[in-house]
Amino acid sequence: MLVLAGSSGRVDTPRAQLLADHGATALALKWFGGPGLQPGPWEVPIETFIRALDLLAREVDRLAIVGLSFGAEAAMLTATLDARVGTVVALAPTSVVWQGTDMESGRATSHWTHQDTPLPWLEFDARPSDGGDQGCVELYRRSWRGAPADRLAAATIPVERIPELVLVSGGDDRVWPAADFAEAIVARRERHGIRTTHIHHPRAGHRTVLPGEDAPSAGQEMARGGSVEADTELGRLAWPAISKALRLRQP
Repeated sequence: MLVLAGSSGRVDTPRAQLLADHGATALALKWFGGPGLQPGPWEVPIETFIRALDLLAREVDRLAIVGLSFGAEAAMLTATLDARVGTVVALAPTSVVWQGTDMESGRATSHWTHQDTPLPWLEFDARPSDGGDQGCVELYRRSWRGAPADRLAAATIPVERIPELVLVSGGDDRVWPAADFAEAIVARRERHGIRTTHIHHPRAGHRTVLPGEDAPSAGQEMARGGSVEADTELGRLAWPAISKALRLRQP
């Protein structure tokens, strides 16, 4: 399986190792910020992930992707474009493709491209907000809810193409409204007659701490919402569904 971190740009080796310890063949991928890669999370080719799946396909008989945040966005998009992917676990997911910003020019564009074409995305509604100390969550929520219908439809990820999907969200996510996005994903799949597993904890934040993982530092916790206790509890609640979907070996 492919393991994708979010906007930190890190290689999520600890999570891949955790999954490997439970019997998975797991590849943690750096998808921007390295040689031959985009310098930041904008116009990242979906082919980056498809090539990684090509490598995994030589070793395994089924393909899955586990992604967090921007990595969840990439995971779901890739699964809609590569029919080999049978399962996606999307932690702190989004239901749409979002704006990325070329930090070299300041140009707004898509997070992703496919066949050298930027995928349709939602732009940020950057008007001032009185949301207070809520991180970026109000920006994303306002931009999503206020988007023109045609832009929203074009940017919405066609999640009905994903055979098996597990969503994990926290109600105190201060990065973006992952719980609202997850509910939108569930509703879209229901309209197509497809069931979806959604595990939610009202006090958890942006990062789920799975059993066996170390909790993030206090600084990261403050930026992402939630608490060590709630994020860890969400991971404990989600682990059975994740293990089942990924066919992990239990101790």
